[in-house]
Amino acid sequence: MTAPLRQPAPGETIVPVALGDRAYDIVIGRDAIATLGSRIKALRPGARVAILTDENVAAKHLARVEDILKTSGIDSSAIIVKPGEGSKNYATFETVCEAVIAAKIERNDLIVALGGGVIGDLAGFVAASVRRGLDFVQVPTSLLAQVDSSVGGKTGINSRHGKNLIGAFHQPILVIADTAALDTLPPREFRSGYAEVAKYGLLGDAEFFAWLETNWRDVFSGGAAREHAIAVSCRAKAAIVARDERETGDRALLNLGHTFGHAFEAGAGFSQRLLHGEAVALGCVLAFEFSERQGLLGGNSVARVRAHLADCGLPTKMSDVQGGVPDVDRLMELIAQDKKVKRGKLTFILARGVGQAFVAGDVDPAAIRGFLADKRAS
Repeated sequence: MTAPLRQPAPGETIVPVALGDRAYDIVIGRDAIATLGSRIKALRPGARVAILTDENVAAKHLARVEDILKTSGIDSSAIIVKPGEGSKNYATFETVCEAVIAAKIERNDLIVALGGGVIGDLAGFVAASVRRGLDFVQVPTSLLAQVDSSVGGKTGINSRHGKNLIGAFHQPILVIADTAALDTLPPREFRSGYAEVAKYGLLGDAEFFAWLETNWRDVFSGGAAREHAIAVSCRAKAAIVARDERETGDRALLNLGHTFGHAFEAGAGFSQRLLHGEAVALGCVLAFEFSERQGLLGGNSVARVRAHLADCGLPTKMSDVQGGVPDVDRLMELIAQDKKVKRGKLTFILARGVGQAFVAGDVDPAAIRGFLADKRAS
């Protein structure tokens, strides 16, 4: 579960995503954003750029990005949307598409996604759609986006039926993960992103999870531990994406915690009541608890998962969700809309231990219903 790393300059790590003629690099490092203009110029000489961002990120980073592009002789225009999961909808998608067209962005030009996972998903889907496909660059400014959503080409918006149900696979041509951007991230947002970091240990790297149990405070405080955690996470995802780009096999492992988590997110109205990473953390705990109930694992695996995520300030039980969760009927309805459902059969990512996740097809809905009923009552 590894991909090679390159360190061409002090403080800079490059993780390649090996997808043949659509391969690209993830550039990780403090102030990596300073290289954005030169890298775009080398990849797409003469391209113009539309920068998609949200109001919060624009206030912190947009002026600098515009200056960096200008210094490299790259013309840019900015499109700014409201922050939050609510912008991943049909109306905002239409508005952004029309703005990109109005800016006269052509097939040889680029969209830059400057922001967190919402902006990356939205920008990628716009890029996949306008003029039947534009190239785009991911500049993730949240931990969650740097370690997960910016890598792998999954793009999309939400439906009233569930999360990310409308979208396309569309790979970026470059990812710039500037770790300095995380310095201004609110603590809750950082914790949310950390859930995806922990996920990589839980699904396939027990040694990494053990390292996180010891070093998570250093990851939170910044410095070398943080950059190491980001690089290991990106390397893990890059390796899985290279093997299974369109999730026909083991890429589904990356959805550990997400089937439960997406149902809770949708039940919370994709609102600030429950952030994506918080939902994933809760979903990971439930996936391990359900695995234990099914007799798949024993020992202290469940206790370790629950204890570590709780120590980090993440939700580990349904009662932790602000405002509560929907009833079991509604949760089952949302789970039935999950993208991994095949011909009506439920698919979950379960585990035989820490670092030993696997794809379980045809999970008994009655078993899930009974499990959720018990957990909701506890």
